Amino acid sequence: MKLIALTDNELITRYIGGDENSLKQLIARHQKKVFSYILMSVKNRELAEDIFQDTFIKVINTLKSENYKEEGKFLQWVMRIANNLKIDYYRKVQRMPVFESNSDFNIFDVLNGTDPSIEQKIITEQIYSDVKNLVQYLPEEQREVLEMRIYDDVSFKDIAELTGVSINTALGRMRYALINLRKLIKEKNVIIS
Repeated sequence: MKLIALTDNELITRYIGGDENSLKQLIARHQKKVFSYILMSVKNRELAEDIFQDTFIKVINTLKSENYKEEGKFLQWVMRIANNLKIDYYRKVQRMPVFESNSDFNIFDVLNGTDPSIEQKIITEQIYSDVKNLVQYLPEEQREVLEMRIYDDVSFKDIAELTGVSINTALGRMRYALINLRKLIKEKNVIIS
């Protein structure tokens, strides 16, 4: 049987069983879509190539360690990995302070930054944790859209494509997710301010 005729999950099973060509077929099948998505997001070819490579390294490591859980479409899973790596890159860049080189440099300007206090950080982390726990109570379709949009920063167009629904359906699911989340916050008495 030709590899091109196999489903993604059949190729994954064959790759885990030692067939390297199955992995090549999987990558060939999805590389254009994944790379285009990354490039469209970062608008820098070199950075897109790095994130693309890191994405498939993570995919390969997960498949080799047999930690891949077939919870949906393979492509959706790969896109989430790519998106998370993109977000990680930007978070890392934002954390690195950039200073202009001049003679007025003062170390205390760096140390006395406008970072929130430890108490503020703990309160904020607790609020995020409480809300994230409440998200688990949402219906699966609503939770999926909310997590992709809020936590993974995926556009509604991409969410619609990844979940196989129209943009209006994705927007509707997000709307109901937020309505239901507000109800849950009231019911569970979560303080978010």
